[in-house]
Formats: sequence, structure tokens, C-alpha cells
Amino acid sequence: MKVAVIGTGYVGLVAGACFADSGNEVICVDKDASKVAALRQGTIPIYEPGLEDLVKRGVAEHRLSFTTDSAAAVQDAEVIFMAVGTPSRPDGQPDLQYLEAASREVGRGIRGYKVIVNKSTVPIGAHLKVAEWIAAETSEKVDVVSNPEFLKEGSAIDDFLKPDRVVIGTSSDAAFEKMSLLYGPFVRQGNPILRMDPVSAEMTKYACNSFLATRISFMNELSVLCDRVGGDIELVRKGMSTDVRIGKHFLYAGVGYGGSCFPKDIAALVTTGRSNDVKMGIIEAAQDANLRQRQVFLEKVLAAFDGDLSGKTFALWGLAFKPNTDDLREAPALTLIEMIESQGGSVRLFDPVAMEHCRKLLPPTKTRKYCESSYDALAGSDALLLVTEWNEFRTPDWNRVKSILIRPWVFDGRNLYDPAWMKKQGFRYWGIGRA
Repeated sequence: MKVAVIGTGYVGLVAGACFADSGNEVICVDKDASKVAALRQGTIPIYEPGLEDLVKRGVAEHRLSFTTDSAAAVQDAEVIFMAVGTPSRPDGQPDLQYLEAASREVGRGIRGYKVIVNKSTVPIGAHLKVAEWIAAETSEKVDVVSNPEFLKEGSAIDDFLKPDRVVIGTSSDAAFEKMSLLYGPFVRQGNPILRMDPVSAEMTKYACNSFLATRISFMNELSVLCDRVGGDIELVRKGMSTDVRIGKHFLYAGVGYGGSCFPKDIAALVTTGRSNDVKMGIIEAAQDANLRQRQVFLEKVLAAFDGDLSGKTFALWGLAFKPNTDDLREAPALTLIEMIESQGGSVRLFDPVAMEHCRKLLPPTKTRKYCESSYDALAGSDALLLVTEWNEFRTPDWNRVKSILIRPWVFDGRNLYDPAWMKKQGFRYWGIGRA
């Protein structure tokens, strides 16, 4: 099948590469000429395990191509995926200016019947807006389909190639048939293709992410209570996760969630509720709890240093919002850096893949240094703060760590280490909800 993907951000590039790898002829469109030129050479602008190999293979086998010319890209395409950015506005709603511009360009370029697919996260009812924008530019018949993505950064390729389910929101039998054919190779093990109306499909994306974010925030609130009463949140988690009604996923306490999906989707759902006179109290509480958790972690550090971080230096291991990605959007580490510096402290930073992105966002200063390795970050530091649970941080050489740090103090923001073992090794240890 001939497929066009408008936008080569995280979602668009993963979708384009995976569709091409399953035998389709895919052309990806982006306005940035330098980005397109780099992609043609196999240079990937984001870090995602397995993505570079897929892109290079698709380009080499002439199934995947890149262009800045949207009109040429969509003329022969049967299915056109809209995967442009929809960043949050100050009021919490997604900003649709890029989606509108892309929709109008697509409308001017199409010839004949097309299936237009909203792959970007969009507000409820956006399928009607896209149809309206396209109709203003062409008289050709189109069906606009809602097809939300459920990719987890760090495992996006597996998530796309082996989805738990595929959600297709459309009232058109013809559009559903094309979409089913396109996704057929990915669901051969029997995972469902769920057909529903477009509004329900749009709502499903927000519902899933908001529910998962609520689970994380719930555990984080429990972790604060565990600190106060002397419980261990890891033991509580194990007790909960073995209940089949609850399960084991998204029950880990820490410094809070970040990334491109949870914060944006929760804000959008809360705002949508307000605009429809529906108070989303549970979701709002999850949002507030997540932001508080970063302050909770900093308060542990402040308490250990008697409320004074002036002249103190801290090694931060991990900058990306989660492992196996270089995504810094809403990353807890960014908040912690600013909090520490505002208290008069300095930071020495290391992340396996997110260093360059962070350096552009937060340039080096007298109080902010980017280090060559995790051990380099420890030099001259009064304590270690573990913020992102990269695999390489799981079993460091603790004797080496202790010999480099000024104080053998570890603040574990992801409960990666065993408190009793750390204390036996001579460390002072602070976890999340593990008094």
C-alpha cells in the first residue's frame, strides 16, 4: 500500500519506518529541509532503540523516502497519516496550528479518494476540524479516521510491530477496510483491531494515559505516607501487584512521570472537562500529585543538609524522563536542577543519551557541568541523586562510588537500590517511601 506520513517527529518517524518495514511504500514529509536531508542519509534526530536500523533498511530497499514536498507525497498515497506536533497551549489544550496547516496543505495536494488518519494526539472532535480544513481546500472525497498511538518511548518499535490492540475510529466501511489491511501484518497473533466511532477513539487515548498517570501518582502519594509511618512502598507495591485485579504495571513510586504524553494528555483532558462543565477531580489530583513529588524528593535532600544547599554539589544520574530515550519533555531532572540551583547548590550531570539535548536546553554554567561519565559526575559531589533508572546505573562499582563522593550519600529517586544493602556498604541512603 502507498502511505504518506506528514511529520517526522517521534510518532511519524516510528510509524513510517514500521509501515515500510512491513512492505508498504512510505513517504515521510517534513518542512525542515536539513532534517529531511539527514534522514535520507540514515541520521536519526531522536534516540529510540531499533529505529535507526529500520530507517536505514527502508531507505536502502527503496520502501521509505523523505521529502519536503507534501503535495507530491500525497497525490499517490492511499492513506495519509497526520503526525505533526500538537504541543500544549497555556490553557492545557493542544495547539492545533500545525495540524491545521498540514491539513490544508494535504487538501490542496490530494487527487481522488483518500483516507486521512489523525495519528497525533488531538482534542476530542478534532477529526471534524481536520475534515473541515481539508474540505476548504478540495472537493475530493476523504474519510478522516482517528487512530491514536500507544507507543512507549524506549520500546516504540516493539509496541508498533506487536500492538496490544489497534484502535480505529471511523464510520466509513471503506476507510476501516483500508486501515485493517494496513495493520493486518501487526496483529497476526490475534490481538484485536477495535473499530469505534471517532470521538470514542480520541477519548480512548486520553483515557489510557490519564489512567496510567493516575496509578503512578497514587503510588507516589502512598510513598509519602510510607515515609511518615515507617512503611516500605516496594513491599506495598508487591502486595498490590499480585492482585490480579490490579496487576504489576505503572505501580512504581519515584520522582514523578514526564515525557510528551502523560503531562500533555492529562492537561488536555482536564481542560476538555472544564469546557464541558465536567470537573475531572481524580485526574486533576493526579496532576497535582505528580508535580508535588519532585518537591518531596528535594525536601529529602534539604533535610539531610539541614536546609542549606549553598556551596553543595550534587551528581545527577539521568536526565531523560525515562530510560531508553533522549526525551526531556517534562523530565523531573530539569525541575530538580532548577530547584537545587535556586537553593544555592551546583550540579554535575550525566545521562547516556540525553546530554546534547539537555545542554541545548540548559547550557553549562558555573553551577552546572555536563560530565563525560557517571563516575566523572561524582567527582567533587557531596551526594548522588539517581533520577532516571538507566540499566547502567543499576549495578555500579559501589566501592568506586564511595571513594569518589565527598559524602557516601545516595538519594534514590527511582527505588533502584536495596536500602539495607546500601547501608551495609557504608552509604547513607534515601529512597522514595522507604523509611
